[in-house]
Amino acid sequence: MQDREALKAQVKKLNQQATALKMDLHDLSEDLPTGWEKILEVAQKAYDAHAALAQARRALEDEKERQP
Repeated sequence: MQDREALKAQVKKLNQQATALKMDLHDLSEDLPTGWEKILEVAQKAYDAHAALAQARRALEDEKERQP
């Protein structure tokens, strides 16, 4: 089992990645219709990053509940 500090570091890293991918998706949307071919690829990466972040946040909450 990962300790709380390792989980916090993982959440921080995943949050940075998810934020960067959110901005990539935003930038792509502003340039439309140019680059429309990349919509699914960029959206999938953003989705995966946010799913991983949500999972890491749940793991951190579970760890907090186990240890007072």
